[in-house]
Amino acid sequence: MKFALITGASGGIGRSTALALAKKGWNLYLHYHSDRDSVENLMAEIRSSGVEAIPIQADLTKPHQVKKVVDSIFRIDAIVYSSGLAGWGLFQDQTEQEMDKLINIHVKSPMLLIQGLLPKLLKNKGSIVIVSSIWGQIGGACEVVYSTVKGAQLSFVKALAKETALSGVRINAVAPGAVATNMMESFSEEEIQQVSEEIPMGRLALSKEVASSIYFLLSEESSYITGQTLAVNGGWHT
Repeated sequence: MKFALITGASGGIGRSTALALAKKGWNLYLHYHSDRDSVENLMAEIRSSGVEAIPIQADLTKPHQVKKVVDSIFRIDAIVYSSGLAGWGLFQDQTEQEMDKLINIHVKSPMLLIQGLLPKLLKNKGSIVIVSSIWGQIGGACEVVYSTVKGAQLSFVKALAKETALSGVRINAVAPGAVATNMMESFSEEEIQQVSEEIPMGRLALSKEVASSIYFLLSEESSYITGQTLAVNGGWHT
């Protein structure tokens, strides 16, 4: 019996990952911030697969709330950190408060969360996948702070993988490009079309395609892979 924690389970990638793992027989801890209705609908769908689903509420822009999540978990075999906030605008206009939110949810909270759960992961030789971004690999204008924190996630993955590899805990990242989720709602149809034309495959990713990549990195099929970033971007950045 395996248990996975998915943070940001009410979002597009988190939800798709939860469904993918449930179909494979995983029991799930489903973290969410405020969208309780979406998580309850997800739980009903998951339980129809015959597995357990446990909701956990916490605001991960506030690192002190990480303890709520850690204290709610008894057994853990995998962590999928898919919580996140986007941030657009000129760097010179970013406030310290906006920077702190992005740093907390993308860097400090996942570090505290993984640190708190690492003893249990070591016991079960578990796996971790962090959902980063193409902008963490190549940087993006008008997304300077977001690119910075996403890049920090990739460095964290590389370093922790070396520290835990001998103990049997693997940690990897996926770096999606543009994904058809709620994060794209602030863009107009014209803007989305322009982005799609830049992508060699000519379209945005589906959240289930990212979820499939996450599942691969958690599975025994990737048992010799750690410290890596799997780009899921339709050839946008190679």
